[in-house]
Amino acid sequence: MSDSESPVVETIPLLKNVREMLNEEKWTRATLSNYSTSQFKELDAILNEAKQGRLFDDLKKDCDEHLSHTKNSIIALYLSGMVALSRQIIDDSAMINLVTIFVDNHKWGIVKYLCERILDYGESKFALRTLIDCCKNDNSDEVNLYGIWERLVKVDYEEADLAKALAEYYEKQNNTETAVDYYKKALHRYTNKALFANVREIWEKLLLYCPEDIDFFILVQKKIAKNISEDKAVILLKDLYASCKDSDVETAIGILKIVLEYDEKDVQSRREIVECFRKKYADHSQLEEYIRVSNLTQNYRDVHEALTDFEKHIAFDKGNFVFHRTWGVGRIASIEGDDIVIDFARKRGHSMSLKMAVGALQTLPKDHIWVLKATWKKEKLYEKVKGDCVWTLKTVIKSFGNSCDFKRIKAELCPGVLSEREWTSWSGKARDILKSDPSFGVSPDNIDLYTVRERPISVAEKLYNEFKAQRNFFDRAATIRAYANQKDAEIDTDYFAEMFSYFTGFLRSSNQTGEQAVASYLLIKELAAKYPHLGTGLSLNFADIFSGITNVSVLFKNLKDSKSREEFLRHVQLFIPNWAEIYVELFPYALAPSIIVQLEKEKYTEKLSAMCAACFENFRDNREAVLWMFKNAATTEWFKAVNIPFEKQIIILIHILDLSYRDIENQRDTSENRKINKQVYTILFKEGCLYSFVDTADEDTITRIFTFINAVKDLDPQDKLNLKSRIQDKHPDYKFFVDVEKKVFRGLMVTKAMYEEKQKQLVHIMEVDVPANSKEIEAALLHGDLSENAEYKAAKERQEQLNSQVARLKEDIERAQLFDPATVTTARVSFGTTALLRNETKDRQEEYTILGPWESAPEHNIISYLSPFGSAILNRTEGERFDFQSDGEKNLYVVERISAAVI
Repeated sequence: MSDSESPVVETIPLLKNVREMLNEEKWTRATLSNYSTSQFKELDAILNEAKQGRLFDDLKKDCDEHLSHTKNSIIALYLSGMVALSRQIIDDSAMINLVTIFVDNHKWGIVKYLCERILDYGESKFALRTLIDCCKNDNSDEVNLYGIWERLVKVDYEEADLAKALAEYYEKQNNTETAVDYYKKALHRYTNKALFANVREIWEKLLLYCPEDIDFFILVQKKIAKNISEDKAVILLKDLYASCKDSDVETAIGILKIVLEYDEKDVQSRREIVECFRKKYADHSQLEEYIRVSNLTQNYRDVHEALTDFEKHIAFDKGNFVFHRTWGVGRIASIEGDDIVIDFARKRGHSMSLKMAVGALQTLPKDHIWVLKATWKKEKLYEKVKGDCVWTLKTVIKSFGNSCDFKRIKAELCPGVLSEREWTSWSGKARDILKSDPSFGVSPDNIDLYTVRERPISVAEKLYNEFKAQRNFFDRAATIRAYANQKDAEIDTDYFAEMFSYFTGFLRSSNQTGEQAVASYLLIKELAAKYPHLGTGLSLNFADIFSGITNVSVLFKNLKDSKSREEFLRHVQLFIPNWAEIYVELFPYALAPSIIVQLEKEKYTEKLSAMCAACFENFRDNREAVLWMFKNAATTEWFKAVNIPFEKQIIILIHILDLSYRDIENQRDTSENRKINKQVYTILFKEGCLYSFVDTADEDTITRIFTFINAVKDLDPQDKLNLKSRIQDKHPDYKFFVDVEKKVFRGLMVTKAMYEEKQKQLVHIMEVDVPANSKEIEAALLHGDLSENAEYKAAKERQEQLNSQVARLKEDIERAQLFDPATVTTARVSFGTTALLRNETKDRQEEYTILGPWESAPEHNIISYLSPFGSAILNRTEGERFDFQSDGEKNLYVVERISAAVI
């Protein structure tokens, strides 16, 4: 029951009292000096009474109406504003106006009370900032003030100065951990504001307190390069380099590479990176030679080319591993001058020039998965992979440049190490680890690529990286939703702030009625229901947004995730007066049972009946809606009230089947039409709706139905023949006036066993043969000149063969229609029957089982119904004679017996 449905005897006293108070306030022109906190406590009592009496809606309506002509009514502003807060309505303008009135008149006691009442319903930036002003005016103690600062910094993602002040406060208290946390917040926020002087000051502070947090500094410098300039990022990176060059040479090299990406002419950084390489590879026998041949110290050569050249060469040293396309993994036995000797398992002591080796061989670290496969006993590797999922994932991902998708992980482990069955259980565990373990992250450029983190990543940063890697708006919405719905979600982090600002940006754009803006509004309201401060400052309301939507149906179709659609429908019902008409308009696109449920609940049966009649009348444009109602609503009173004859319903389904076939052939909305085609085919044939209807139909109806079915050009002729056989079985005296075509058709009848076998073949090619071929191509590319690379050409030819096989199998599987043995009829020769024939020309018996081209085995007398002889005997009855000519020889046959085949 809604508020407005409460008994009149309960609603009159309270609402009448409030109206009298509002009029008294208006006519007596009560001054602000007459107000104290006690008056607001009396209003709180009225709010409690309204809540218990379920009168909030009526109370707010009266107050809002009063405010339309008396905008500064204290009573109306308070009551309306508090109802809005309790209902978690985003618009908090009433309370903001009220507080502002008392601030302007320096009534700080009342201001404090009002702000605390606002905060009873969740954090509010406005209320907290105003409380800070209150503390300054009543000389509150410092601890209380800092507490309010902390609350404000958590909810105001743009507040940088207070974050810095809190950091300095905790720094003085020797609470370094908390100080660092606030310094990081301030750094992010000053970066967003492009205030470099503040950024550098805090950057230097953090280098003193947490120089080991390299990932944080690298993330921030990227934002600085983007928001401020690359030159400023270089300044900070050089400070970072100076702090770690003596303790972590690997990190120092990584920092210098970033600097050189920003400024390739930076001579000092080029010198520094050479010195870092000398330190890192001090024990390498060819270090100085490789520096020389790569021209790394020569400023005339492009620094990036020189670095790539050097790192290719430096990987070649005695004892290191390499990979060759033909000979597999090998180990460098010696390097002397330009000669390198490598021991491969199948070619020991192989010699080649260093130049050739650099071009033809891939260097491998000793913990590369290929090295482990080559050097470990199979049993040892199996036990390690099976028992240590984290180690295995790290090993495989690091083996491929610390960027690897799940398909690659499978290709390396299955079937070489794990069987298909073992992989199934192992991969489920692996996916959970990749999702939850802080040692793993995703590439910021590709959500499918996993990385290994040298330093554990927080859940907040992990989800933030996933968010950044997503390119689709609705995928990003799902990610922030997952972030906010975690237990103990840290929504005060700057990671969350950046994600959240992505969506608020759509509401600040000029187009606030597009699907992304609407979805953003719904998402922010959803998050604000759990974290009210997220909705502060958002003045938009759904009714205003909805009024600007030009085509509701198109917008709804463009809401690509179920949660956005669900929230849109809920808001339409809550805030749009003619919601029922909107629901009826949207149902053909939404197909949401909740729409039907709500319309039934509110007794809109006439609208439902009208919608049903319109959908069946315009079935071409409402195919999915017709199918939904046929399957789910046929027994409802509103469906029955339309009184659509069942024959007409069946004919409409046949028309939809025909339309979907045509659209598939014309490549129009192919995936959607395949789905519709499958649904209607299932209803008519697999579920037997068509068969049961013709069983009891009269001859005129059968003629109409069969004529329509026979006219569906792309329907499998076997289905037409099966229907014809069914009619002949149930109506022996019925005479057909149309012939069923016996052409090669688009559908392909198959047995379940062969269908599953073809699916297994496709999976094996896609998951085993194709990845193996990809590795062959990668390895062949290392051989250099492709024009004379026989291995590369062979691998590419194999790739074309595999692609052809995959395409053919996918097409056949897509066309396949599973044969149901329960539907076989022995009245005629058909798929799934065995026919005993007498060859009268040769005076002998011949027995044939009729199946499909996948099952065909002529040597065992199993023939395809698509073969010339199979087509000739198809649909024959016992005792029927026919002749068949093959290779110039004509034979006369008679069908002696038809039985169900054993499949």
